[in-house]
Amino acid sequence: MIRKIKRSDEVEIEEMLSRIPNFNEEEIKVAMELVNISVMNPHQDDYHVYVYENDGRIIGYHCTGRRPLTDGVYDLYWIVSDPTFSGKGIGKSLLTHAEEFVRNNNGRWLLAETSSKESYASTQNFYLRNNYTIISEIKDFYSVGDNLLVFGKYFNNKNH
Repeated sequence: MIRKIKRSDEVEIEEMLSRIPNFNEEEIKVAMELVNISVMNPHQDDYHVYVYENDGRIIGYHCTGRRPLTDGVYDLYWIVSDPTFSGKGIGKSLLTHAEEFVRNNNGRWLLAETSSKESYASTQNFYLRNNYTIISEIKDFYSVGDNLLVFGKYFNNKNH
């Protein structure tokens, strides 16, 4: 079940993030800042966090929000699934939910940024498998040899 985040979910989300080898302490801190903003100010409109809950346990989440100064471009800030549940379709379900959120809010683009490092190959392939394309690449963005890849999916909302 995918639902809006509650304040009591914060600890479980942080524990899940710490089990993901690609995330360092600083990245977890940034992820948790967005989670905290979402739960501390439920009326804010910058970060929308939804959790995937199974048997009362949080096993994934996504954080999506409209990119400032645009009229229909959304960022997928974070999409995370618990590595102990890998291959169960949780990421796909969360991505579909994020895409529906964007469409329901008259969005036309959903953008997802990630690293070009080999350790992020599964993330890159995830977006490609789900019909995202690399729409931008910035060389040496995170560090020398670590490029920023921007994946995007365009939605035609004329019939929505």
